[in-house]
Amino acid sequence: MTARRSHTRSAATAALLGALLCVTTACGSSPSARSAEPNEPKSTWEEPSSYSYTLTSSTQVLAGTFRVKVRNGKVAGVVGLDEDSRRQAQDLAGEVPTIGKLLKTLNQARGEDADMAEADYAADGHPVRISLDWDKNSIDDEALYTISSYEPTHG
Repeated sequence: MTARRSHTRSAATAALLGALLCVTTACGSSPSARSAEPNEPKSTWEEPSSYSYTLTSSTQVLAGTFRVKVRNGKVAGVVGLDEDSRRQAQDLAGEVPTIGKLLKTLNQARGEDADMAEADYAADGHPVRISLDWDKNSIDDEALYTISSYEPTHG
């Protein structure tokens, strides 16, 4: 009786492991499964020349939440929305990227075979989250960018 129960348990375990393997190797079309393919184009979204968005960044260089205005493809204004980001908006305004720059960084990480270079996208195709880690064995090379309140503007 024990041998039969063990065989049934082994079969169930194998089925569960197979299902988990299928999910983690991009079976299906969930955003996280799609992000496992490093060279796959993720979006047909084209960056407009003018827009605004809120960026929450946790990187070694830039940390905090910022309201960003982009005009003619360049950052035209940055407002820090918390204590750290208010200081950084003054001291490091040139480090605050456009969404296009974030996508270039994502593609660069993929091209350099970073250990992690993933993105999640909104229904219109713009990124809402970008996670990067060039080397999982290195400290302080991780980056997480969350994009919210994206609004295309005119002029």
